[in-house]
Amino acid sequence: MNENLPKDAMMLMSFINMKLRDRYATLDALCDDLDIDREWLVKKLAEAGFEYSPEQNRFW
Repeated sequence: MNENLPKDAMMLMSFINMKLRDRYATLDALCDDLDIDREWLVKKLAEAGFEYSPEQNRFW
């Protein structure tokens, strides 16, 4: 897991969405490239009320 990720859920969501928009076609590609545990990321953001949309390739 990347320790340089923002700790705050809102900042994390914003950071991940920016990366998804600008660089990665899928959440899996982002997680593989940045060495982030996908299950951890989805759970962390779900706890803050965010859900990943594969169709839109973003958390909302």
